[in-house]
Amino acid sequence: KKGAETMSRTVMVTGADGFIGSHLTEELVKKGHKVKAFCYYNSFGKWGWLDTLPDEIKNEIEVFMGDIRDPNGVRTAMKGQDIVYHLAALIAIPFSYHSPDSYVDTNIKGTLNVLNAARDVGTQRLLVTSTSEVYGTAQYVPIDEKHPYQGQSPYSATKIGADRLAESFYRSFDLPVTIVRPFNTYGPRQSGRAVIPTIITQLLSGAKEIKLGSLTPTRDFNYVKDTAAGFMAIADCEKAIGQEINIATGEEISIGMLAEELIRQINPEAKIVCEQERLRPENSEVNRLLGDASKLRSMTDWKPAYTFEQGLAETIAWIREHMDSFRVGVYAL
Repeated sequence: KKGAETMSRTVMVTGADGFIGSHLTEELVKKGHKVKAFCYYNSFGKWGWLDTLPDEIKNEIEVFMGDIRDPNGVRTAMKGQDIVYHLAALIAIPFSYHSPDSYVDTNIKGTLNVLNAARDVGTQRLLVTSTSEVYGTAQYVPIDEKHPYQGQSPYSATKIGADRLAESFYRSFDLPVTIVRPFNTYGPRQSGRAVIPTIITQLLSGAKEIKLGSLTPTRDFNYVKDTAAGFMAIADCEKAIGQEINIATGEEISIGMLAEELIRQINPEAKIVCEQERLRPENSEVNRLLGDASKLRSMTDWKPAYTFEQGLAETIAWIREHMDSFRVGVYAL
């Protein structure tokens, strides 16, 4: 019965035009859901990464062009949606040093718009996307959901703010919210500002020197299809309401080791060069992230379907086919 209920629900994804959002949208369509995609309005009529999906998927999606910062459009889009996956956000950490106001407007005010609309239109389940960056550098590992928060960048500070707003709407208004906290996600369609595409595109372009920032930080990398599966598993779990839930593999790798693995796979001749402009301010760099997903595993049957090696191989293959989507050699904020 639960499965039948789930299949008949209407679902909306904010940030559906982005990296994780486009994968989640695609997987929801494949599962037979009626999906509305909330995409960032632009005069070009572009749907972001949704434009690259096969027609049989794309034709099943209802696209709503809007701006998460506008409460009216958000409320209009959310009417009649049983489940809302809220992924729309500004996410680049270096850009948040330059333009913190835009992060407050998008991440905090945008989330408030979604929360208010969910109350107004009676949304049955709302999943608000957090990030492992809210924890800052690990004070203990593995990082579970009780770990303290540290606003080590304007980006992480706005995500902490958005999370706490979501918590307050659950506690104050009994809104059926879950805070979903993925650790570092990677895979096809990720932008060039992220570390894995940065390394892969430089290697595929034939560069002999791979320019990176700090090599010592460690990260817990989720393959994007595993992240999307985590979201869907949480949406199917009633016990997850009012909870904050990590999506993580429980394994860490340093940026330096990651670069060496990719060099080995693509071009063993290449060398790593640490570039000054890519270094983050010392107190802002998150030095260690290693997640604990035991809460997610105890509540659902989720577990990663991809090894890191499989995920990297799929990512390399996709980037090889889409090199024209990247500005190789340019430091993307």
